[in-house]
Amino acid sequence: MREIIKKNPIIAILRNIPDDQFLNYVDALMKGSIKCIEIAMNTPDAEKQIREVKKAFGDDIMIGAGTVINVERAERAREAGAEFFLSPSTDVEVMKYCRQENIPLLPGVLTPTDVSVCLSYGYDMLKLFPAGDTAPGYIKSLKGPLNEADFVAVGGVSPDNMASFFEQGFAGVGIGSSLVPKSMLEEGRWADITREVLKITECNRKYDK
Repeated sequence: MREIIKKNPIIAILRNIPDDQFLNYVDALMKGSIKCIEIAMNTPDAEKQIREVKKAFGDDIMIGAGTVINVERAERAREAGAEFFLSPSTDVEVMKYCRQENIPLLPGVLTPTDVSVCLSYGYDMLKLFPAGDTAPGYIKSLKGPLNEADFVAVGGVSPDNMASFFEQGFAGVGIGSSLVPKSMLEEGRWADITREVLKITECNRKYDK
């Protein structure tokens, strides 16, 4: 998971994107230099969309399955072709399953206890969720006693505040519905979406390690 985040510090979270817009949207994101996406497993047709992205773009994009809250979803996501999983919570059975099947996982944490549990199962790149509801400096406090862990901020992240999360020391961010104006997606303004995303990815380059 560390290698995935190092190469892709910005993950686009796709939830409830209509099928007739989906591949065009992913293509616009890729042209804007976002090459890593999360397809939420509580989206209708999530598995179908994972397969479609894999077929259309192959190895040019990293495809993650999000909202993997139990082993049943993990198995479905794996069968569909997802390359890594994300969870909003610290589910021990999901962590065991991913370790057994050698699937990269970004488990969700909020508290020191959550972080400790993840570390005990060998996971040290973690998803802080909901990051937008924590105080600035929260991960600095977590990393004091739990310095093995690094974090990806998800929940409440937007293009406007993204830089502040990197400045706090987050290794990456996940951005969902706020990534681009909703009207651009609804109107199919793919070139405009690419331009908006390029602004975000170019701004992030100064935080690249």
